[in-house]
Amino acid sequence: MLIEELKDKIEEKHHLINSMRNEINKVLVGQRDLIDGLLMGLFTKGHILIEGVPGLAKTSAVKALAATVRAEFKRIQFTPDLLPADLIGTEIYRPGTGDFTIKKGPLFHNIILADEINRAPSKVQSALLEAMQERQVTIGENTFTLSDPFLVLATQNPIEQEGTYPLPEAQVDRFMFKLVIDYPSKTEEKEIMNRIGFETLPEVRQVIDPSQLNDIVALIRSVYMDEKLKDYIVNIVFATRKPREYHMDISDYIQFGASPRATIFLSLAARAFAFLQGRAYVTPQDIKTVAPSILRHRIILTYEAEAEDVTTDHIIRQVFDSVEVP
Repeated sequence: MLIEELKDKIEEKHHLINSMRNEINKVLVGQRDLIDGLLMGLFTKGHILIEGVPGLAKTSAVKALAATVRAEFKRIQFTPDLLPADLIGTEIYRPGTGDFTIKKGPLFHNIILADEINRAPSKVQSALLEAMQERQVTIGENTFTLSDPFLVLATQNPIEQEGTYPLPEAQVDRFMFKLVIDYPSKTEEKEIMNRIGFETLPEVRQVIDPSQLNDIVALIRSVYMDEKLKDYIVNIVFATRKPREYHMDISDYIQFGASPRATIFLSLAARAFAFLQGRAYVTPQDIKTVAPSILRHRIILTYEAEAEDVTTDHIIRQVFDSVEVP
């Protein structure tokens, strides 16, 4: 597809982006980065992990996003007593016929809100692995393909909070984005105070259907990325694995660098961000903007890094300072 033709198609679809933002902003104050992250995840069909302390509207943001899409939505509240069968379903014995019937679980919906995912033990979290990666579920001897789209939007409180369980590294890597949200500004908090409890929030209306979503997914995959930018992405990921080759003295802080999924997702997320800006091509700044959300949960730090309060975001900043921009 030619750049000019692609640009025209992006402009045709861009009114949908503005409409979705407007609908989400009916119930969410500020949080532009969170909204953009949710839209990028939706348009790339990549699962999203949202981390923040209680009360920052994580759940409200996900519910608002789901309401803009004409698709089946299901919220699952993760608790310590949740069982894997509560997610995927189970076989039920029928005494009258002497056989088993399948009762499908809540994962058989398009958009799943896994609320406070780290409040459930690891065996329940691991039950999501097959669904997230393969987009299928196995119940007994039967394997079922999940609907398209299938998107897991999970929220979690920081690991330090009491009563939470760390997510297994294998599962965390399945999330395309990890979005970290902070407290609102004074102006935003005043607006929240004025809205909540004093006025009736308008209903979020549907904006796009699955066919329009698939059109946007195809458009994003067609966004142009120069070969030099592809090399830039590879260098960024390799710098987290072999920092000495990029003249960074941070090897003692990194136990494991980013996985190959980081390269794939970083390329896709950069294209999605360019699409949100109405562009048909990727810039180095697009890559820098989306990289923290792609890399922060894929870099495993050492105990020494934790002892010295070195975070993955610190590592990412050093990577960008060291890797040459094309």
